[in-house]
Amino acid sequence: MGMEAFLAIVQTRSLTKAAELLHLSQSTVSYRLQVLEREMGATLIERRKGVQTINLTPIGESFVALAQRWSMLKREVEILQSRGPQISLTIGAADSLNVYVLPPLYRAISQQYPAMRLQIRTQHTLESYESIERKEIDVAFVKLERVVSSIIVKPFYVDEMVLVRLRTEERTPTDVISPLELDCRNQLYFNWGPSYQMWHDRWWDTYSPPNLQIDAAALIFSLMWDPQQWAIVPRSIANALAQIDKFVVQHLSDPPPPRVCYQLTPKHSDSVKASALDTLNRLVQSIYLSGNT
Repeated sequence: MGMEAFLAIVQTRSLTKAAELLHLSQSTVSYRLQVLEREMGATLIERRKGVQTINLTPIGESFVALAQRWSMLKREVEILQSRGPQISLTIGAADSLNVYVLPPLYRAISQQYPAMRLQIRTQHTLESYESIERKEIDVAFVKLERVVSSIIVKPFYVDEMVLVRLRTEERTPTDVISPLELDCRNQLYFNWGPSYQMWHDRWWDTYSPPNLQIDAAALIFSLMWDPQQWAIVPRSIANALAQIDKFVVQHLSDPPPPRVCYQLTPKHSDSVKASALDTLNRLVQSIYLSGNT
C-alpha cells in the first residue's frame, strides 16, 4: 500500500492529487507514505511548509525505479491469479527447428492444452545446453548430441537430406541425381554438422569451396536465382520450399546421412514442471516418433 501511495505522489507531485487518484483521504496517503519511509529507514519525499509541489529526496529518486518494478510484478501476479492455475513451459530451439519442424508441436499444445503458457526462445545448440543446465529453460530441441550429466538427451526427429534446385521443364521431383552431376561452385552451402561435412568432403574437393556459404537456411529462398544453383537441405525445410512453385525437390543417389534432432530435458524437475514435460513428451511421441509429421 505504501508503494502505491509513493508512486501516486511521484506521478502527481501532490499529496492532494495523489489522494484523488487513489480515491483515499490525504491523511491516509500521508500515513501510508510514512509507514513506507519507516520500513525503508529513509525519507523519500521532501516536506516543506508552504510549498505546493512535492520533490523527491536523492534516495526517493533512486527508489522510483524499484517501486515501478514492484508495481509491474504486482500486476503480473494479479493477471496470473485472474487466469487461475496455469502450467508454463519455456522452450529453446535452433532457428531452423523453430521455423520448419516444431510448429506442429506448438500448434498441438495451443489447441489441446490452452491453459499451458509457452515461452519460445530461438537459441544456438550450445546455448540451449547451457540454458538447460542453468535452469533458464525447461526443454530444448537441438541439432547436436552432447553428453552432459545433468541432462537427458534423446532423438526426437530424423530428417532425410534432399536436393533443392530451381524448377525447370526438365526437372521433376522423381529425378534421382548423382552428386557427380553437381558443380560444387554452384552450391548454396550450409554446414549441417560433422557427418554432413564428412559426406560433403568425399564428393567435392575441399580446396574448391562453394562460392556462396550461408548461415541461415531461410536465405535459400532469396539467394537461389540461377538454375545452376543447388542446395542440400533437410526434408522439413525442403517441404517448405516445395510449396513455392519455383523450386523442385529431388533425391540424391548417394544422400548424406539424415539429420538427427535431439530433445533436451533436465534429469530433475519439480512436480509441476514434470507434469508439463510429460504432456509435451506425449505430443512429441505422437507427432514425430509415430510417423504422423
